[in-house]
Amino acid sequence: MEGKIYTLTIPAAGDRIDKYLRDTLPALSRAAVQRLIAAGEITVNGKTTSAAYDIRAGDEIVVHVPQPEPTELLPQDLPLDVLYEDTNIIVVDKAAGMVVHPAPGHPDGTLVNAILAHCPDLRGVGGVLRPGIVHRLDQETSGVLIVAKDDHALRELQRQFKARTVSKTYVALLIGRLTEAEGLIDAPIGRHPRQRKKMAVVAGGKPSRTRWAVMERLRDAQRRPYTLLAVELLTGRTHQIRVHFSWFGYPLVGDATYGRRDPLVAPRQFLHARDLAITHPTTGERMTFSTPLPADLRDVLACLEVT
Repeated sequence: MEGKIYTLTIPAAGDRIDKYLRDTLPALSRAAVQRLIAAGEITVNGKTTSAAYDIRAGDEIVVHVPQPEPTELLPQDLPLDVLYEDTNIIVVDKAAGMVVHPAPGHPDGTLVNAILAHCPDLRGVGGVLRPGIVHRLDQETSGVLIVAKDDHALRELQRQFKARTVSKTYVALLIGRLTEAEGLIDAPIGRHPRQRKKMAVVAGGKPSRTRWAVMERLRDAQRRPYTLLAVELLTGRTHQIRVHFSWFGYPLVGDATYGRRDPLVAPRQFLHARDLAITHPTTGERMTFSTPLPADLRDVLACLEVT
């Protein structure tokens, strides 16, 4: 998430924050400031705020202005692993390293570019830059992702995600040994108060719940412990699994953003979206789509032994 960051220390109490920032940062209109506040891109003393907040002496205001998104979207003949397709939906196994849709720094070469080449009619479904997209996976996360091929399917899948009737199960490898067989992390997630590219467990964040169960307890040749988990997302926050387990004290192997140095070498964060269950938007049939661990993650497990 690139862009401009402004850090301001308020010398004296005064106006509402939206008016103050409009007057202080000429590049931003009051409406633009209000949009940034609503998106959580403006914090006061490390916490999100409202446009009506009256600034106080000593307040530290951080304003993040993201780069504008690209405006053109072209089909590209890129590798696409299709797990299932009918007239309403397409389900793919997203490769690690592929961004789901164009964004600042990633104008093309995305999953959406590949799907547009595969399904040219998708261009008119939903938003201009995110046609058919109802959920996302991080760039370095592999696994099952569903795309709507028509407006009815898009609306119905969006409804299911909002109602949390979609089941999503991931496989994750953690640094350390979890002694319990299963558990639930219930901790709110929001934008990191100072590092705007990161998320964090923060007071006032959005409710976030992650259920987990141990698949295997492992160790390397030096007997350092690791835990392989099946993880179910009960909410769908940005970087939720990575943030929750880092906060819990057991970061994901290979996570350059939320992890820590570890002797076990991994090409990326060890996180794979293994299963996705939805109700078909037209037939009403409950459908589950699954994909096994890709070779790069299997190679990591091959360096470990079960304890």
